[in-house]
Amino acid sequence: MAVEIERKFLLKNDLWRESIVRSHVLKQGYLASSPLPTVRVRTSDYKAFLTIKGRTEGISRVEFEYEIPQDEALEMLELCAQTPIEKKRHIVEANGHIWEIDVFEGSNAGLVLAEVELDSEDEKVELPDWIGKEVTSDPRYYNSALSKCPYSTWE
Repeated sequence: MAVEIERKFLLKNDLWRESIVRSHVLKQGYLASSPLPTVRVRTSDYKAFLTIKGRTEGISRVEFEYEIPQDEALEMLELCAQTPIEKKRHIVEANGHIWEIDVFEGSNAGLVLAEVELDSEDEKVELPDWIGKEVTSDPRYYNSALSKCPYSTWE
């Protein structure tokens, strides 16, 4: 069984841009979104994936991801009830960890989140200076939630 363990943060500034390793554009939609399970289809440059995630417990959840044909992923995105999430993901190395910085577009424009995946829930992470408030436990920042209630609609 695959387990995803991650923490999510807002950013204080743009200093992370100095450490970008690579970037790619993501588009993802949700075929099913409930506390258990979430089924996501995602396109990324020239690849596509179908991902099934279980209920989040603490900062962990089961995750199964399968590469699928790009043309089928594009058709699946049309089946999504909510508007797909669009974002540019930047990969950044800092303090011994790989960070994924998501700069959202479309109805979530203005939102920038940093995620770090861990090997265990108690793994220590030295936070870079550009990291702000932790939002790991705030369900509003889940991508599945952002597809239903975009950042642009928040008060």
